[in-house]
Amino acid sequence: MNFVMAIWKFLRGLWHVFMGMWTIYARFPQLSPEQREARVQAWALQFLALWGIHLKVLGQPVVNGPALIVANHISWLDILVMHAARHCRFVSKSDIRDWPLVGMLATGAGTLYIERTSRKDALRMVKDMAEAMKNGDVVAVFPEGTTSDGRELLPFHANLIQAAIAAEAPVQPVSLKFVDAATGQPSLAPCYIGDDTLVGSMWRTLSAPAIIAVVHFGEPQAANGRDRRAWAQDLRKDIIGLRDAA
Repeated sequence: MNFVMAIWKFLRGLWHVFMGMWTIYARFPQLSPEQREARVQAWALQFLALWGIHLKVLGQPVVNGPALIVANHISWLDILVMHAARHCRFVSKSDIRDWPLVGMLATGAGTLYIERTSRKDALRMVKDMAEAMKNGDVVAVFPEGTTSDGRELLPFHANLIQAAIAAEAPVQPVSLKFVDAATGQPSLAPCYIGDDTLVGSMWRTLSAPAIIAVVHFGEPQAANGRDRRAWAQDLRKDIIGLRDAA
């Protein structure tokens, strides 16, 4: 029965992905940026529901930009969960743009792409992020640079925090975690770390007991004279506190 239900959820999710692609291709050209953001958020919420993932939001996300959201990174699901809680423009590695299906969805959602191995491109991305925030966007990054299991956060890379300093924009710390709906204990099913494959992570998520994705928004904060490294360290501590309080 679990196998059949997992396949059913997968097929419903796949159909939802195709419908999302059709919306981007056929509807987005006629929509305003605000309407596009609303469609992306609604689509993400529906996807989570189709896969049996419940969303729990604590705290208050920023209402308007300019702002930078900084979150810990656990799974490929994180972007969907964040979009469901509050639409934002993510910074992602450039090869995602060329992924089948996913690339079109990510681009349609306003993703900014970076070549992570290039220092020159990192400098360009800081400039692009700052410009986007000055134009009123809410941008989001995962400063760990890769995924962890959520129980221990990796050190934060500070480079992209410089964009908030350049734009004089506040940063909002956000913690993400997945818990078993029945026990309230952390769920490792959606994790995508180490030797995990995307297919394996997806299958564990589909076949696991009901999961709750918990998004805990902290208070937006200004740099207050901190450089990017000091600010990144403080944000990491804040996110650990938000995670433990959720």
